[in-house]
Amino acid sequence: MKRIKMTSIFLCAFLAFSSCEKSNPVNDPVTYGASYVLTIHTDKAVYKPGDEINFTLSQPLAGNIKIRYRHGAETIKEETLNGTTWRWTAPAADFKGYMIDLYEITDGREKIHTSVAVDVSSDWSRFPRYGFVASFGKMSTADIGKVIKNLNRHHINGVQFQDWHYKHHMPLAGTPEAPLSLYKDIANRDTYASTIKNYIDAIHGYNMKAIFYNLAYGALSDGGSDGVGEEWYAFKDKNHTTKDVLNLPRPMFKSDIYILNPANTQWQQYIAKRNKDVYAAYAFDGYQIDQLGNRGTLYDYSGNNLDMAGTFKPFIDAMKIAAPDKRLVMNAVTQYGGQPIAQSPVDFLYSEVWTPNESFKDLAGIIQDNDRWSNNTKKTVLAAYMNYNVADGKGFFNTPGVLLMDAVTFAFGASHLELGEHMLGKEYFPNDNLEMKDDLKQAMVRYYDFLVAYENLLRDGGAFNNPVVSCTNGKLAVNAWPPASGQVAVIGREVSNSQVLHLVNFTNANSLNWRDADGTQPAPAVISNADLDVTVNKPVAKVWIASPDNGFGVATSLPFRQTGNTVSFTLPSLQYWDMVVVTYK
Repeated sequence: MKRIKMTSIFLCAFLAFSSCEKSNPVNDPVTYGASYVLTIHTDKAVYKPGDEINFTLSQPLAGNIKIRYRHGAETIKEETLNGTTWRWTAPAADFKGYMIDLYEITDGREKIHTSVAVDVSSDWSRFPRYGFVASFGKMSTADIGKVIKNLNRHHINGVQFQDWHYKHHMPLAGTPEAPLSLYKDIANRDTYASTIKNYIDAIHGYNMKAIFYNLAYGALSDGGSDGVGEEWYAFKDKNHTTKDVLNLPRPMFKSDIYILNPANTQWQQYIAKRNKDVYAAYAFDGYQIDQLGNRGTLYDYSGNNLDMAGTFKPFIDAMKIAAPDKRLVMNAVTQYGGQPIAQSPVDFLYSEVWTPNESFKDLAGIIQDNDRWSNNTKKTVLAAYMNYNVADGKGFFNTPGVLLMDAVTFAFGASHLELGEHMLGKEYFPNDNLEMKDDLKQAMVRYYDFLVAYENLLRDGGAFNNPVVSCTNGKLAVNAWPPASGQVAVIGREVSNSQVLHLVNFTNANSLNWRDADGTQPAPAVISNADLDVTVNKPVAKVWIASPDNGFGVATSLPFRQTGNTVSFTLPSLQYWDMVVVTYK
């Protein structure tokens, strides 16, 4: 249940595509359709090499429309659109992202109508995109289908089941042979076995993973009567008289949560057996392990100091041994225990972000710490709750705050746990106080398409660097990361034979804190036709640009000139985030 604060959450946000119909003012003759009603859906969130991919267009599109399949800026196939459905066989290469767009040539110009991304990856852990479900009352299969279909359109490849369980120390209600059809969760909410099962079935139908949530070390007040040993707990004193406890308000919650010692092998064996019961009753793919952050000075039953952060790796190891075919993820709350978690058999690194990590610089630092701790072998998912104070009551997410947050997170190679039945504004996942406005809903589709289509540039190796970038016509002020108010921040990464430049627009930012707690971050003004010089050390073959804010994320070539070690080009427009790729010969 995370570090519980009783407030609420809601779903996703939007971006104003105010420049979507502007023609590219330089070179490539491209215009962009204004309507985002036209949408392409895929039948899965992720595909294996060689899989058949089925596309569905939301409405017919008249004209001589071409389907273009791209990896980065390279076109690998084109064909004519006939009807509203078509198929494509996933290429043989594993762990690759693609952008598929629909376009036509009108009056000698290329008009892009819409696009969709495709992830061809045999394992979700390579490019994790995590979502959630958190309410398990009586639901129809149609309503469940709507939730998961929406997550599929955002290419979410794993779904966390938050607060679905009966008791923390006994997550399954009933027995594996006869699970209870109805029970109360920790918050005394009605929870239906049919809803859990139908959610899992829907998730698997889209090639997503279904992951159940539970603490690493929680027991309710009746733990003793269910076989939890007194010597397994964590204590506030050396004489084991006072258990560590997370107090919860009544009558909303049915019990406080008492904290156990994750390194106690008897507790490990006990909860592993309870998890085995869960897997026997429900087709979950793995276990999302939670913690509550630094609990201060604690002791085991024998009076020894308990290094709680040091217990996480042995606990994770024990869970993997007990269920080797199941996936594991563990929350590093404020990075507590983050380094040992990174060295354990988790699929990726999940960091719940709290004070003091409130700035965009801190956010990037968490991602880079995780990269370093895992020797760049595990990707990061951030549980980071937007517009936190606003979510105390009913309202809407602030689109600019959400998009700046996601731009920085994605540019640094991580993804953001934010999408489920609603968008998250609080750590108590069922909280749905805030809604997304339509602009944010549409923007989220484009941002997640972008994250997938360019995953090999965003999340697949390379090394961060600090390229020298300057603006020669005064259209923007530019600085190397970290961001500065009133400027455009540049995040550089060398990937294979390319220099990637992420330009994130902080020119109108009223704060450099990512959370936008009060929902006051203003939208950045669109910057057009900025002339940029970039210092390079090799001959340049091509410069191209893509942005989730314009042109449906489709890559566009930019004319450039190279003079010695300087390559010059014009940036057509920048709202929140542009990615410029300089490819060497």
